[in-house]
This record gives sequence, C-alpha cells and structure tokens, in this order.
Amino acid sequence: MLDVVIRGGQVVDGTGAPARVADIGIRDGRIVAIGEVTEDAASTVDASGLVVAPGFVDLHTHYDAQIWWDPMATPSNVHGVTTIIGGNCGFTLAPVRPEDRTYTAEMLARVEGMPLAALAEGVPWTWETFGEYLDGLDGRVAVNAAFMVGHCALRRYVMGGESIGRAATAEEIDAMVAELHRSLEAGGLGFSTTLSRTHSDGDGEPVASRWASDEEVIALCRAVGEHEGTQLEGIVDGCLDRFADDEIDLLVRMTAAAGRPINWNVLTVDSSVPDRIPRQLSASTRAAEEGGRIVALTMPVLVPMNMSFLNHCALFLMPDWQQVLGLPVPERIERLRDPEVRAWMQERAVSEEAGVFRRLTGWGGYVIGDTFSAANEGLKGRRVGDIAQERGIDDFAALVEVVIADDLRTVLWPSATDNDDASWALRHEVWQDERAMIGGSDAGAHLDRMCGAPYTTRFLGDMLRGRRLVPLEEAVRMITDDPARLIGLRDRGRLVEGYFADVVVFDPATIGSAPATLVEDLPAGTARLTADAHGIAHVFVNGVETVRDNAATGALAGTVLRSGRDTATVSTR
Repeated sequence: MLDVVIRGGQVVDGTGAPARVADIGIRDGRIVAIGEVTEDAASTVDASGLVVAPGFVDLHTHYDAQIWWDPMATPSNVHGVTTIIGGNCGFTLAPVRPEDRTYTAEMLARVEGMPLAALAEGVPWTWETFGEYLDGLDGRVAVNAAFMVGHCALRRYVMGGESIGRAATAEEIDAMVAELHRSLEAGGLGFSTTLSRTHSDGDGEPVASRWASDEEVIALCRAVGEHEGTQLEGIVDGCLDRFADDEIDLLVRMTAAAGRPINWNVLTVDSSVPDRIPRQLSASTRAAEEGGRIVALTMPVLVPMNMSFLNHCALFLMPDWQQVLGLPVPERIERLRDPEVRAWMQERAVSEEAGVFRRLTGWGGYVIGDTFSAANEGLKGRRVGDIAQERGIDDFAALVEVVIADDLRTVLWPSATDNDDASWALRHEVWQDERAMIGGSDAGAHLDRMCGAPYTTRFLGDMLRGRRLVPLEEAVRMITDDPARLIGLRDRGRLVEGYFADVVVFDPATIGSAPATLVEDLPAGTARLTADAHGIAHVFVNGVETVRDNAATGALAGTVLRSGRDTATVSTR
C-alpha cells in the first residue's frame, strides 16, 4: 500500500517538460509511481485543477539561528520551500567557542538584522563544533536544511579577538583549514565568505573575514575541493553594483582552486544602469575560461524593504551618511534640521560611490509607514511627494520633517525605481542566461526590514496571471531543478520515480503572497516582517504533509542535509 497518492493534478516535474495530468504515488518518503496509479493508499489528495510541482529550493537564506526556535522555517515553508541553504555570506553559528557566543550574536544582530534579544533567548548555544551544530538539528526541522561553513566563524574560532584587525599567520591559516576540513567532514555544505564593506560587527568593525588575505581565502577554497558534494558562496564589495578587476580575479581564483561552483548575491537588474549586468556576468565568463564556474543569484520579484533614520538599515550605508546617522539621536536630529546638511546628504546619496544604493533616492516615492506622534497623525500610507507639495518644500526636506516629528522612529517604505517595463524585459533576459540563477531571498535575516521568503509564490503568481514572462514549466524549473542541480542535491528538485517526495500542490488561480506584516512573534517578544501564502493546498517534505491550506501542519519531516551523503560534486565545466 502507498502512503499517499496525489490524484489528477497537472504535474509540472521541474525539468521544463510540458505539464501533464497524472497521479503521483508516495511510499517511505519517495516517489514510487507517476502516471495512472491504481494502488491503494493510506491517504489520498484530490489535485484536480491544481498544479503538482517539486518542492522549491531557496539557495540563500540565513535561517541558521531562527531554525532553533522555529523549526518550520516560517514563512518559507508555507510558500512551498522544502529545502533551504543557510550559512551564507560567511556568517554561521559554528564553530564557536563558549566565550565567543556573545560576540557572534552581536555580529549577527548588526550585520543580518536578527534581534539580539531573540538570539539570546531563542538560540540554545549548546554546541561548539560545526558537527555538533548539525547534530542538534537532526530530527527537529520541518524543511530540508543544509548549511555552509562561515569564514567569520572559522577565523574567530582559530584567532579569537585577533581575528579582527590583522591578517592571519601561516600557522593560523593552517589551523583554519584543518577546522574547515572537520566541518566539511561533519556535513557542512561548503565554504562561504564576505569581503563586503557593508558587513561590520557589533562594535562597528569590519567582520573577521574582511581582514583575510587572498592567500587565506584561496587556502580555504582549496580545502573545499577535497570533499565530495561541496560548494562555495562569496560576497565581495562589487556585488552591490559593479565588480572591480581584483574582485573578479579573486572570485575566479576561488572557484578554480576549489574546482567547485561559487554563487554570489545579488545581481540587481535596473534598466537605468545598462552596463551593470554585462560587467557582473563577465566574471562568470572569465571563470569558465579558467575551468571554474561563477553563478549570480538574482531575485525575480521586487522585495519591499522598509527604512528608518533611527535604526541601522541601507540608508546608513550611503556614502558618509554615517557621519550624521551614527550620532546620538538628539545630535542626529539637530544635524538633520540643517538645510546645508540635508543638501550634502542628498549629494552624497546620488554620487558614484553610492552604487546600488542610489536606487533609494526617489524620496518623493517613499510611502510613510507607522508613525508615532500627533504631528504625523494621518500620514500613514501617504507618499512623501504629496506631503512635500502640500507643505511647499522639497521631497527630502518633507521626509526629514516627518521623521524628526517622530524622534526618527517613522517607518519608511521606498518605492522601487526599477519597476519599469525595460527593467522587467532585462530581468527576463537574465533569467535565460546560464551565468545567473533565481535566488537571494535572505530569508531569516533583516527581520524587521524586509520579507524575501515569499518570492517563490509571488514569482509563480506573476508568471501565471501577471507579466507572464515565462511559461509555468520554465518558472517551476527555475525554483526547483535549477537550484537543486547547482548544489548537487541528490534525488531532489524533480518529480521523478525514486526521488524524495518533496512536493508542492498549488492553485494556479490564486498562488501568491499576502502583503508583509509586522508581528511580534520572535523570542523575547521581538518583531519581524512575515507574509501569509495564497493558493498553497499541500506541501510534502520527504513524503509527509507539512503544509495544508496555507498553514503548517506541525510535522517535522525535514532532513539536515550533509555534503557527500545528500549532495554530489557538481562539475565546474
């Protein structure tokens, strides 16, 4: 007898093949029959009128901490994601010595927007090695989860406080390599690092990996190549806009040294900056010429991100704005009142040095979110440009006037400057390029600023009922088989007999996402943005139903994926 049969659905198998009506039989966590299934089953799902697809694979998450208090990995789970990859950007919770737990939490709070109180209350910190971290998650996750080994953690583990401020000695590099070998042998998916200037620790200092020499980075990449089923992931400064020549050189050397693909996050597509994409993808072309492979991750939807003049966000990364926004609040307000300061800030925000952050300078298009003063009563939901016109002042002055009235607490929602037809046509071109791949949600990070987890359902809804830039079969392949093949997942990413039964059943007429809302459901009562799903009828992970009618069932059916056992080596050629 079968455990489950899914009857009469429109099967889109993830390979890009045309959809077909078929039944799917599941037994012992795997797909055992596709077609006309006559065998009896303990449970039957009527999928008439619904699409049956492989589980979605999210390549770039930061669920490393959240998964400990939220084994469902919400909200990714209800949006059809059955496999998540964590440990990106060089940030992991292991290996970690007991005396470095506080430093690690403070770093994650600063660089990845995880509330410090939630990390203190929700993370048990019962491990030291990477293997102990993975072991602690076995049997208590609702999604399949794999984790990279982070450079910052390795460096801190070997060098302690000396990891900040100087290059490593040859002996220290050897010790990092040895610890990476142990972590990969325990099942780490690969090695991740960051050299981006946007990444600073809780003390405001560059994170540990930013102090590494190229020699150190290459030594660690070379170690990855000695383990089956491993990967690289890396962030450099130019990921935000355009790579410098030396950054391309380093990325190429990394993938060549490891003999493994490296992916980076995130390729921003904007028709007003037409030379960005050729420059960024040229790194992939260079790598291919030298026997490596570089893949750019790019998001298929626009993810709203709120801003604030009070708490650290992308506005704080504008060139030199830290000189103002880094001041104590009373002094910050005093400087913001000065017209000359505001003019200088606007000038710096549109400068060449601002790079991708220039996208945030459409001040008139900002929408006011939550407000906190009588002076701002009734402004929630209004455009700054309209407010400026009523007050007879420029857009930036109006925005600053509003936030000052709230003692800088105002929540601001920028409007996308890259939502034009030309940008969407350019995105479609990028999706067809083998040097790029859909991904980059950052789910589990920047919790009160953005909610990228629903990109899967939003993308499918847009392709089915919105812009319709690619057919359903291609859209499904982009979020299932393509990412599964990049990281070498064994028997996942497709609906094929013998594969694990990671399956999503959804309604093509309603698939999508509700707007993001702020909820206080994190440990210690801290807040995050989350979004409900629409149109997700069922999600199965390893043959067990984990989501029904857009809500989690509570089943912990996921597997902690380990390199080699659950992944195969992916060729760079």
